[in-house]
Amino acid sequence: MDWDQFDLNPKTIAALKKADIKSVKEILNLSGADLQRLMKLSSADIQCLLKTVSRTLRENSMLTALQLYQDKDHLTSQHQKLSLGCSVLDNLLRGGIPLVGITELSGESSAGKTQISLQLCLCVQYPYKYGGLESGAVYICTEDVFPSKRLQQLIDQQHKLRADVPAEVIQKIRFGNSIFVERAADLDTFQQCITRKLSLLLARGMVRLVVIDSLAALFRCEFGPSESALKARYLQTFGAQLHSLSTRFRTPIMCINQNPRSAANLVFVLQVTDAVSELEAAQCSCRAVGNRVTPALGITWSNQLLMRLMVSRVSLPGHSSGVASHCTGSMRTLSVVFAPHLPPSFCYYTVQLEGVKGINNSLALIKHLAPQLYQNLAEDFSRDNRV
Repeated sequence: MDWDQFDLNPKTIAALKKADIKSVKEILNLSGADLQRLMKLSSADIQCLLKTVSRTLRENSMLTALQLYQDKDHLTSQHQKLSLGCSVLDNLLRGGIPLVGITELSGESSAGKTQISLQLCLCVQYPYKYGGLESGAVYICTEDVFPSKRLQQLIDQQHKLRADVPAEVIQKIRFGNSIFVERAADLDTFQQCITRKLSLLLARGMVRLVVIDSLAALFRCEFGPSESALKARYLQTFGAQLHSLSTRFRTPIMCINQNPRSAANLVFVLQVTDAVSELEAAQCSCRAVGNRVTPALGITWSNQLLMRLMVSRVSLPGHSSGVASHCTGSMRTLSVVFAPHLPPSFCYYTVQLEGVKGINNSLALIKHLAPQLYQNLAEDFSRDNRV
């Protein structure tokens, strides 16, 4: 950064160079007290520095209402979303994942976070007409090995999951050729990945989706209890860099996170009243029992997010947790914790061989969770109609 181009006191410019502060982001990531200590300047000089830097940023990024109206591409991207490949899940999110901003997907182990992320990596490659972005995806693994076998299963089953897309369109897409996998096991490698490799792929238009699985793994062993300030600084830096890439290239950023108290499962109890006499009137409700789960990384990271989604398994009365955890297609929930454009809400979904599928009504929920009850209701309804 050439500080001589800024309208600053020569003494302040010399202090910036001596403190080895090389960018505006470094200044904004530090508090006034930290800057004063590093640069050995007065409080008035630091305030003048912050005002000058902030004014410069506002001048570079400010747009008038007329400019926004004339920028058709920008206006379109504000309303466009990346589909999850399922109409039920898209309806919950009013179209899908926003193109600009960081979306977090949190939840306990085996809740379906990776399954949803893999499905997004395939959905982004579809034409705009079918909810895609006609581009590839970057999948950054920080902990586990990339699930390439599961990805291939999803690719082979796309014709079943995406019945809304003509078969000839699916056959033309080379899904496996447009997913770039990167391994980043520490903070330095992750930093280089997002500043160099990721920026290059985005600039060339080769990708329009970034999945980080997971950010929490990078911080699990790096910082002790006494290093919370340094940890927060790293989180703010990463958040700022990811936001910049997302805004510049209009690319959704999906960050997977864990719930540290994953053993505290949510128990959903299906309640069907005796008053139900017709199949269409079948109703179900759910209530949460147990300890509240909270995503890792704390409030510093939460403030970087546009939207937080949470997934969880549903434990049913009479089913042991060991059996449920290995049951293909077992019930899960996807919840909107917070988002500027969505109310807190949730829907049920299952993970099947062909991918993640939402359950769109209470009748389908009963059929999935209590097939015998569903059969009894169907027989009663059929008998009543015959009479």
